[in-house]
Amino acid sequence: MARFNLTVNGEARVVDVDPDTPLLYVLRDNLALKGPKFGCGLGQCGACTVHVAGEAVRSCGLPIDALSNRAVTTLEGLGTSTKPSKLQQAFIDEQAAQCGYCVNGMIMTSAALLAKNKSPSEADIRAALADNLCRCGTHKRIVAAVKRAAAA
Repeated sequence: MARFNLTVNGEARVVDVDPDTPLLYVLRDNLALKGPKFGCGLGQCGACTVHVAGEAVRSCGLPIDALSNRAVTTLEGLGTSTKPSKLQQAFIDEQAAQCGYCVNGMIMTSAALLAKNKSPSEADIRAALADNLCRCGTHKRIVAAVKRAAAA
């Protein structure tokens, strides 16, 4: 066990965990943040995506000791249920979820895209989201939500 000082969603946090503990487990188990999901555990599905220093990363394979004082943002850090971010609101407005399992990864990946490209084309959006898996078939609505947020 080791003590780690983290900044998560703008708040200083301290956790005592094994240095090899994946960030996903720290976020969910130690900090009770439920936005990032456990999907494949191999960094391939995107359900666990968070931002580390502004970049979208898969938290299931990122050991906590690899963070080296970089800020972490989860879905909860983008907005709240009473005041969602423009992107979260666009996902709500477009009804871009069925089961909802992929939504964390789709939103976090899209937020990273929109931070770099304020007006992405549909091809840009599809390319950014290509490695996020969704089995429910809401791809058209997800793309529409990202377009709506970009236009907002």
